[in-house]
Amino acid sequence: MRAAAAAPVAEPIIRQINGIEDESVPSSRVILFNDDYHSMEEVVLQIQKATGYSLEKAEAIMFEAHTTGLAVVYAGDPDDCGRVAGVLEQIGLHVAVEAG
Repeated sequence: MRAAAAAPVAEPIIRQINGIEDESVPSSRVILFNDDYHSMEEVVLQIQKATGYSLEKAEAIMFEAHTTGLAVVYAGDPDDCGRVAGVLEQIGLHVAVEAG
């Protein structure tokens, strides 16, 4: 009985600790905007070059940007986001980095 009673007390503490850890890690996002200047193939190859994603994942991101106007290419550490954005910008793709 004691073990069952202790679990509800521990859960809020664990959630609080996890929340504190999640908040302390900076997270940013790289947004890719659709354009009419690059072929779909060029965009897919540049996404792969910037991120190392599979062909299928890069195609899905490209298609989302193409059909909705924008897509999240990458989310993570601000420095990594800057690197990814820089590679995408090498061919003139329009991107933005959103701070998390």
